[in-house]
Amino acid sequence: MRRIFKSLTALFIVSASTLSVSCESDRFRQDEGMVWHTTYHITYRADRDMSDSIMATLRDVGASLNVFDPTSLASRLNAGEQLPLDSNYRRVYEMSRIVNGVTKGAFDPTLGPLITAWGFGKGHKATADTLRIDSLLRFTGITKTHIENNMLVKDDPRIEFNFSAIAKGYGCDRVGEMLQRNGINDYLVEIGGEIRCSGLSPSGEKWRVSIDRPFTSDSIRHDSQCVVAITYRGMATSGDYRNFHRDAQGAYGHTISATTGRPARTDVLSATVISATAMSADAFATSMMALGSEKAKDLALRLRIPVMLVLADSTVWQNEQFEEIVVQQLCGPSVSE
Repeated sequence: MRRIFKSLTALFIVSASTLSVSCESDRFRQDEGMVWHTTYHITYRADRDMSDSIMATLRDVGASLNVFDPTSLASRLNAGEQLPLDSNYRRVYEMSRIVNGVTKGAFDPTLGPLITAWGFGKGHKATADTLRIDSLLRFTGITKTHIENNMLVKDDPRIEFNFSAIAKGYGCDRVGEMLQRNGINDYLVEIGGEIRCSGLSPSGEKWRVSIDRPFTSDSIRHDSQCVVAITYRGMATSGDYRNFHRDAQGAYGHTISATTGRPARTDVLSATVISATAMSADAFATSMMALGSEKAKDLALRLRIPVMLVLADSTVWQNEQFEEIVVQQLCGPSVSE
């Protein structure tokens, strides 16, 4: 299951020339920066600068969920402290339980020890833990935990949570909720490639978002696979093609199988999901990478939400719901470099 870094696979399209409107008091504004080892870009229409409130919201989410911060709630719970859950942790945990059930375990945020063992966690270097994967599997599994009296209860105290595959999407949702509480309805929030959007773009239409074409390469490229028009939605793209390691057997990606404890054998290069929230889109995109194309297609048809899969054989699969929102189809065969 994928963790730690999410590829910047979705880039929103906003022409700089469209950001000013005639009324200075109610105009489109932009905010951008770095958070959780990635970038964020936010465009919103308001009569005042919201950058302080945006940063306060992101800090609040990070203080709860950022496993790279030893003082965060997630880190302290992982270390065995007994602490009451805040609303951020509880919301992300509850969504994780839902997606875990729907995907029959493909999504599981307790794979931190396995992710570290395969070199995608702290230090980003494979360790000797890769020789004892089966023993690590004994203390993974979100179903081995539950919430009781607003406390996290673990069947095994060694169970750890890493919400990196859902936290950026949740961060987008939280910023969007904050903007809406302040009467701001037209916005697009992007954190590390995950998106939450609402209302209209500066052009007066739905937000147009470009989805990156996957390239298996050590360098970062941004060529568009297609462009979609969305609003009041969350969107996420997951892929292993920018976060992988190489060993004597070749390259392996950061999507770890909850069943085997090893990098998932998948024919999906990237999965794009559009859902009611960025948090759920984030989790389902990760799941579809781990499931492989056939099970991912079945899941997309059951959920009836827009999904696009780019496969290792250079084919692109889109369900009916996704085809309805495509405004520019640029995808050709995927290129391997």
